[in-house]
Formats: sequence, C-alpha cells, structure tokens
Amino acid sequence: MSPQAVERAENRLEKIPPDQLCSELMRRLPLEFLKKQRAIPILLEKGQPAVALADPLNLEAYDAIVSILGRPCRRVICPAPEIEQAISRCYYLSPGEEGNYFTPDTPESAPSQEAQTETQTDTVNVSSTVQTRAEDLLSIVDKAPAIKLVNKILFHAVHSRASDIHIEPYEQEVKIRFRVDGVLRDVLTLPKRQAGPVLSRLKVMANLNIAEHRLPQDGQSRVSTGEELVDIRVSVIPTAGGERIVLRLLDKGRGELKLEEIGFGPELLKIFRIILITGPTGSGKTTTLYAALNELNCQERNILTVEDPVEYQLPGIGQMQVRPKIDLTFANCLRHILRQDPDIIMVGEIRDRETAEIAIQASLTGHLVLSTLHTNDSASAVTRLTDMGIEPYLISSTVVGVMAQRLVRVICSDCKQAYSPQDGTVSWTELQNVAKGFVKLYKGSGCEKCLGTGYLGRTGIFELLLVDDHIRDLVVRRQGSHIIEQAAVANGMATLRQDGLRRALAGATTLEEVYRVTQDSVQMGAEGS
Repeated sequence: MSPQAVERAENRLEKIPPDQLCSELMRRLPLEFLKKQRAIPILLEKGQPAVALADPLNLEAYDAIVSILGRPCRRVICPAPEIEQAISRCYYLSPGEEGNYFTPDTPESAPSQEAQTETQTDTVNVSSTVQTRAEDLLSIVDKAPAIKLVNKILFHAVHSRASDIHIEPYEQEVKIRFRVDGVLRDVLTLPKRQAGPVLSRLKVMANLNIAEHRLPQDGQSRVSTGEELVDIRVSVIPTAGGERIVLRLLDKGRGELKLEEIGFGPELLKIFRIILITGPTGSGKTTTLYAALNELNCQERNILTVEDPVEYQLPGIGQMQVRPKIDLTFANCLRHILRQDPDIIMVGEIRDRETAEIAIQASLTGHLVLSTLHTNDSASAVTRLTDMGIEPYLISSTVVGVMAQRLVRVICSDCKQAYSPQDGTVSWTELQNVAKGFVKLYKGSGCEKCLGTGYLGRTGIFELLLVDDHIRDLVVRRQGSHIIEQAAVANGMATLRQDGLRRALAGATTLEEVYRVTQDSVQMGAEGS
C-alpha cells in the first residue's frame, strides 16, 4: 500500500463527491456488511476503484468486496468514523439527489396501505413500553417505507446541523423545514397522504398515544448515527391542517460544552458568578447553564437541578424533571431539593412568584442558584421579579448578577472575506465608538460548506449586569429598568449591541447579524456590498 493512497483516504475521504461514493460499486454491496466490516468502495483519480478499510489487515472484507465487484482494487486505510460518515452519505443523500427517500414520488417513499398497516402494527408493539435504546438511523434494512422516510429525514437533519425539524401539514401537502443556525429553511414537500404514516412513526418513537389527535402531546426519543447519539424532544399540536410536529434535536455531546466554547471572553469569565440568565426562547440560555454547571461540577459539590424538560444528562449532577400532571412543579421540586443538602441549584426557569420566592430563600441561605427569565435585557430581569411580587430588598440582597444573551451566526471560515463599511452610514458612529480606530468588517460570500448562506454555526453575545451597591440602591428605590441600565452602562457594562459589534469587528459575525438579533430597525443599505 502506497503512502499516497493512505494520505488521500485519511484526509480527503469526506470531500469525495457523492457520485464517486454512491456509484455502481455501492449498489452491489449490502449496507449491513459495509457497516460491520467498516469498509467502503470508492473511486480515486481517473476512476480507479479502491477499498477504504478501517483495519488494513481485514483481508476477508477486502477479498469479499473485490470478489463482488469483479475488478482489481487498491487498498487504502481510513479512520472508522470517516468510513461511517461516507457510508451514510451514500444512503442518505441531500434533498433532490438521486436515490434518496426524500423524493416523494419514489415508490419506496410513497406510504402504501401495507406500509400504513406495518406502521400501525409497530405502534401496538412499541407504545406500551418506554423506548430506552437509541435507534440506529443507518439500519434501514427490512424497514417499512414510512420508517425509512422518517429515518432519512432525521439523518439529514442531524448532518445538516439542524436544531429543529418542523413537519407542517396543510390542506394539500406537508412541508418539512429545518432550523439551521437559528434560521428556518424549506427542505422538501410531501403529499398529504404521507402525513399519517410519518406522524404515527414519530409518535411510536416518542412513546406517545397514536390514537389521540385532538390534544397536544409531548415526548422524547433517542436516535444514533453510527457512534453519535442524539436526543429528540417531540411536540405535537392539533391544527386545522392536521397534527403539527416539531422535533428539537439535542446532540448528547453538546451538553459538555465549556464556557469558552460558547463565546465567553476572558474578562467575562473572570467575573462570571450569576444567578439569572435572560433572553427569548432559542437564545442559548439552557446551553449556557449547562456549560456553567460543567465548570462548577466537582466531587466536593452537590449540584441539583429542576428542569422542564431535562435536555442533557450531566454526569455527577442530580437532575429532576418537572411533571405538572402529578403536581410536581418547579416550586414543589425546589422544596424537596432544599432537603437534599445542595451546594448549587439550577432552576430551568422562574415562571411564577412561588418559584421565585423559593429560589430567593435558597439564595439567602447560602446556596448558589442559577436560573433563567424571559426578558429582553439584563436590567428588565430586576423589574420582572418585582412585578412577580418579590420585595425589592430581597432582590438586592440575593441577586449577584444578571446576564442577557443572544445567539449570532458565525461567518463561514471557507468563504470569509473582509470589506470596509461606507463612511456616513447609520451604523458608522456606533462602529467608530467600539472600534476606536480603523474599521474592517467581514462577511461570507457563500460556498458549498455553508450551503450558500455565508454562515456556519452560532456563538453567543452577552450583556452582564453586576449588582453593585449603586444598583442595589436603585432596586430598593424601585427605579425602572432604563434607569438601572443607564447606571450599569456608566459603570462599564457592555450592552448586547456593543458586544455584538465587537464580535463583528473581530470577524466572528456580520454587522447585519448583530442588528438582526438585537432587534434593531436600522437599515443596512449598501454597507455589506
């Protein structure tokens, strides 16, 4: 085996176009055989066939593949994860490509009566027990068409880095959309007749009642793509066009993020001792809480959480699931947790006065309490607690700090390019105040890696309000949020907008993205041109 062949397989296997992977070579070989042997036939330069192997000494698999193909092949080695990814690319192509189950008119994707019957039978067998084992999305052998279609959708969503899957039924069709980097995009449209089998399959996976079509339902499931585990939070609601489903995809590995990995700068890390994180839904509050808990987790500390739902399971941390149907609310969970000798408590969300009062009392007795509130900025969190009925003197005595955050899309590194904004535009003054010198911005031109969007991934921008003596005095005197914000800014607090502009000047995101997530009405005009 030549060193050149080894280098190509290890470093460029994932870049080989699908037509060089999903060729006539692949169609002659069983999927289960390739997965078990961790081997895949590929085409190298000038159409030369080769067999990529995780174990170069696996001569049995190599000989079997060569025998089936009936032609001599080079032998190259490649890490097993890359081979699994390559196999998945062959069997789960992106929408519109040949040979995938995303094409609604293909016979295998059309849910025949047999498929619906098989799905219903599967429902009877599975719905009576809670699904604990992750289903492998690569196992499509001997599956009903509806199951294959659902597996295709889930697999494509995972590998598109989607955080949510929206399955939306209308009068004549079913639309499927993915939320990637915080932005929804259409993926495909299915005939309305496919809604029933797809819905039933997803309900089975989430252990929901398939006979209930009138009431909302929530459930959880787990799937795997090779060695990657993904938890799925399922929400079903009835609409005029049928039951609408939203799947929240929760990558198990993401629960182990560190604060540095979600956008925290060095200065912010030094003073990060918070009690409240604020922001709208989908702004990354839970991810920040989990990162903080990972930072604080050690053998000497007893950490307990109350969540709705438990999105990631963290080793060494006790996590309680809120269950309102049996009166296991945030407040009731907190009461019992306080008897468990905790050092640190995390409350998923403060929704009412009772939960807020218990969290405040826990903080007064020396516990570090982390929680979230739904407010637009950090200063509004204080007035929100006051509106809930919490006495200002309690707030000033217990709240250490409040952090507001948003998620901004990150510029794709492969197509990133610099440009200079035009002088005299609306945002020029703000940029000058932050940059204090020469202004250079960046944007993505769009490439295959970022699907033409110019963005790849997301990071956080933050606004940290520290409650010092001056802020405490304002809280006790029941001053408004705008007064508190002005005092915090005068004391050195960087607002969400300012932090976002700093990230844009550093080349992490674009100016347009900062204005989008900070809800600014400024029209960018020709600045990005």
